[in-house]
Amino acid sequence: MFNLKSWSRNCEGLSRRAWLQVGSLSLFGLTLPKLLRAEAAKEPAARKDTNFILLWTNGGISNIDTLDMKPDAPVEYRGEFRPIDTNVPGVTVCEHLPLMSRQMDKVCQVRTIVHQGSQHAEATHWMLTGYPQVPDVNAAPVGSTVYPCFGSVVSKELGWKNGMPPYVQCAAGEMAYSGGGYLGSAYNALMVRRNPNDKDFSVDDVSIPSQVGAERTKRRRRILDRLDAWQRQAGRAAEAGHTRGEIYRQAYALITTPPAKQAFNLGDEPEKLRDAYGRTREGQATLLARRLVEAGVRFVAVDFTGYDTHDKNFIRLKDPLLPTLDRAWSALLTDLTDRGLMDRTVVLCAGEFGRTPRVNGAAGRDHYPLCNVIGFSGSQVRAGTVVGKTDSKCERVAGKEHTTLDYAATIFRLMGIDDTQEYHTNDGRPVLINGGGRAIDEVLA
Repeated sequence: MFNLKSWSRNCEGLSRRAWLQVGSLSLFGLTLPKLLRAEAAKEPAARKDTNFILLWTNGGISNIDTLDMKPDAPVEYRGEFRPIDTNVPGVTVCEHLPLMSRQMDKVCQVRTIVHQGSQHAEATHWMLTGYPQVPDVNAAPVGSTVYPCFGSVVSKELGWKNGMPPYVQCAAGEMAYSGGGYLGSAYNALMVRRNPNDKDFSVDDVSIPSQVGAERTKRRRRILDRLDAWQRQAGRAAEAGHTRGEIYRQAYALITTPPAKQAFNLGDEPEKLRDAYGRTREGQATLLARRLVEAGVRFVAVDFTGYDTHDKNFIRLKDPLLPTLDRAWSALLTDLTDRGLMDRTVVLCAGEFGRTPRVNGAAGRDHYPLCNVIGFSGSQVRAGTVVGKTDSKCERVAGKEHTTLDYAATIFRLMGIDDTQEYHTNDGRPVLINGGGRAIDEVLA
């Protein structure tokens, strides 16, 4: 049986090691991300209250073997899988997505998004920020400007809610370009690196370390309050003191507020529901994503890794990749619907690119950014539809194409964010949240 852990690196050797390096909040004994600075610096504002869950198929899922199958193409294109009917007339999916075949009335497929990123790093930047990453010959593989990912923009624009951080990422390792970019690490995600399927699952940043203890933590907070009061009276670095004080107050609230701690407790869920999501890291992380948005987190990204299928594409998709995604994705859509959350939650299943339409000599498929397929569901989404089409061999989009900036504009529209706003890089250069993209009308209900 294929061992998913053995594929902890993609074909470019990009490690899945933890990418978020955080400074120690030594007064509390925590390692809470610098995202806490964001709340101290922003003014409260009335915003559209929409949640977002991203199911990220890391490595690039094969579009032609999943949602955009070509059963009439030559065998070297169509591959080994057969399509099955769905609950939307005329729409088919892969036979290894039987649960999702009954959920396609909740999905808007988009087959028209094209970009030029043929390698994982640049392609991920395209699909998690909307912007191209222009290669820098002196600093491969990154370019001169790293843009903030969608979750980080949501974090900056919408902020904390119910004492919960705005952006959480559930990933065993690295999701490239999923941080604050030029906005800074204040807008990075709170990372959940541990496996939610483990019996002893916990999240370090929402628990008081045993070596510190509750009483010691309270004393440290009182010391902080006194230091802040003295600093304000002395007039020394008042702004820095205020910001630091807000950061630590947010940290203290996160580790001591029962609703925040409760949101991460998967043990509260019925065993039957946990089984429905699948007893895998990805399945339980997807269930955790539902709990988090219900508790107040605005954007949750769940990493489904292993889709860089240059070899043994059909073996690896058949088990474990597609069954894992099928259970988690379908259970999430059902669960959100049953709880009345679909009308205020957007779900997106996407990866950095599709795979080559022709099967290679290793029974795999290579990188292919010219055809891809993603699935939107939820609030303000025109569900049960397909946007655009590809040609008979899935080599090109047949008709109108959309850029990743159009795709980004669609996400921002669904989240109620004005993407015509201007941000500034560290050197003061003005940058638009979205550089000219237009929301895809066919996606919007």
